[in-house]
Amino acid sequence: MLPQSKTLVLLGVGTLLLAALPQFVSAYYVELGTYAFIAAIFALSLQLLVGCTGLVSLGHAAFYGLAAYTVYLITGAGPGLSILITLPAATAIAGLAALVVGALSLRTRGFFFLMVTLAFGQMMFFLFHDTTLGGGTAAAFLSRPLLELFGWELPLTRRQRPIAIYYISLSLLVAAYLTLVLILRSLFGRVLEGIRVNEHRMVALGYHTYRYKLAAFVTAGMLAGVAGHMWSMHRGFVNPELIGWHHSAEALLMVLLGGLTTLHGPIIGALVFTGLDEFSQLITERKLLVEGLVVLFAVLALPKGLSGISWPHQLGGTRSRSPAATREARPHV
Repeated sequence: MLPQSKTLVLLGVGTLLLAALPQFVSAYYVELGTYAFIAAIFALSLQLLVGCTGLVSLGHAAFYGLAAYTVYLITGAGPGLSILITLPAATAIAGLAALVVGALSLRTRGFFFLMVTLAFGQMMFFLFHDTTLGGGTAAAFLSRPLLELFGWELPLTRRQRPIAIYYISLSLLVAAYLTLVLILRSLFGRVLEGIRVNEHRMVALGYHTYRYKLAAFVTAGMLAGVAGHMWSMHRGFVNPELIGWHHSAEALLMVLLGGLTTLHGPIIGALVFTGLDEFSQLITERKLLVEGLVVLFAVLALPKGLSGISWPHQLGGTRSRSPAATREARPHV
């Protein structure tokens, strides 16, 4: 799960290439790249639960959408607020919701945990879908957060603002990735890995696994909140579909497509999934059919995802593992 030094070098090179991309592509692809980065942050937040802790959730989009709605509720149609206000507020609300949901859902395991998170996600969906709290079924427009610091706003033209949001999203993605690297290298991360492999063994060693899982659940919810905030800043509107269970399923597909066994897998999966969505629309009206076939092929032919095609042997210098060790390393649902 932890990246090797050469892997970090390649990821750094890829980041530099993405940073240079706006200089060579049209405004449309800049906005598409921003959306891909937001999706990558969201998928990365889910990886902390699925790949690192062995907890599969279908209600993760609730925290993503709730953060976006937080920006709408504190700004509305009035003047926009500084990103230094909206980003912490959206992240905190998402984390608080994750604390409540996690405290209840983590009392169950396996399939029951999956269904409880789905139930909480659907309750959140209907809260904003069937009431006027978030504008109802229709999309609600909002005042986008401002790039402002102590009353000084960054002077940007209409064409420059999407590029600025692109770089902010990329920076937050890098920050989220490095944060998770530090977490996984700490004792906390080692305990999460132990819970994924064998929770009963960790309990026998004296660890209060419920608290560790709850901390991971809240951290994942806060990262999803960062992604939701950037969605609202990027698009300028919110709708209940952001909270729907299918949005959680999309993030799970990105994780599976990129690979469960690496931290950078969800990032690759999100970028590829976004590109696949764009490409499939160009060749056919039935884009979901194309996406489904590609994802099905990837799951069947690449059990370790796109990140496991050849990188582990070339970059990590890792020895081949025994079948028993491979089975033990897989996340437990």
